[in-house]
Amino acid sequence: MSGGIDSTMSAVLLQEQGYELIGVTYRTWDSMKESCIAKEKGCCTIDAIMEAKHMAERLGFEHHIIDFREKFRESVIQDFIDQYMSGFTPNPCVLCNATIKWGKLMEVADELGCDYIATGHYARIVSEGGHHYLSNAADTLKDQTYFLWRIKEAFLKRTLFPLGDYTKLQVRAMAKERGYEKLSTKSESQEICFVPNDDYRTFLKENVPDFDLKCVPGEFVDMQGRKIGKHEGFQNYTIGQRKGLRVAFGEPRYVAGINAKKNIVKLGERDDLLCSSLKARDCQFVNLEQLQTNPRVEARIRYRSEATPATVETDGVKLKVTFDSPVWGVTPGQSVVLYQGGKVVGGGVIIK
Repeated sequence: MSGGIDSTMSAVLLQEQGYELIGVTYRTWDSMKESCIAKEKGCCTIDAIMEAKHMAERLGFEHHIIDFREKFRESVIQDFIDQYMSGFTPNPCVLCNATIKWGKLMEVADELGCDYIATGHYARIVSEGGHHYLSNAADTLKDQTYFLWRIKEAFLKRTLFPLGDYTKLQVRAMAKERGYEKLSTKSESQEICFVPNDDYRTFLKENVPDFDLKCVPGEFVDMQGRKIGKHEGFQNYTIGQRKGLRVAFGEPRYVAGINAKKNIVKLGERDDLLCSSLKARDCQFVNLEQLQTNPRVEARIRYRSEATPATVETDGVKLKVTFDSPVWGVTPGQSVVLYQGGKVVGGGVIIK
């Protein structure tokens, strides 16, 4: 429970269906500076934790606050730092879902004697051919399967998504109908929970030892490798970035590549970021044999992107995705998620 409308309404709906509930809220992050505390947003702030606790009390079930800060820093935050310092653009929510929200939380569920865990994510689970698959939510604009692809199938068997069949508007309406008028209009944060104001550059500066010695000026080069200007350290740039380059070229230029070892940032025109294929690591598949037999998928390379028809090649460790039509802005460090008929059949972390 995060104190927000989605997890709260999930609890309400499950309670109405006759489930016996235990609420859990976890603490994952503390601001490093007092000046940041007032600006904290998201699911793990003190205010959010207390709102969740009060809601559980109002609904009449047991509630626990679990301290995951050490594990969260060791896994999610450290990976976030390591990836940016290696020239990649990480997706910490994907890793958090796999290691904290399901990995550690499933351990807590076992300790509390719970059969299932439930969250307010917009996703569904379907059983087919002896396997459990994530499946697109009814609300295509809120669908969160992209962030959930790394959850192990064994955990999906014990997961409930009460909101998967509803749209966000319907959820707000249900909250209002049940007397939670303030909750029904509550806004939600889209920021990374541990990065105040969504400013990852300041976060790195404050959390990486000797950052000023590691983030140093380097060369901007064009698509042919010719020097065309100076940048402020590759860590300050991500693929597809156009603003903040601080160099005038006469026409729009985008970050098209990052070479961390040489501290080089490649710039190109928009069409230079079109890509026909990609490779991925850290792959996970629900039914590898079935995917190898039927390699046609729809692939998403970012949360808000459309799923694009593609063909995959994989031995279970390495993954290559070839798109029917070029996609724009393939970003190393982000996830590629594979779908067949709305079901998540696998995914991986993009390397190039």
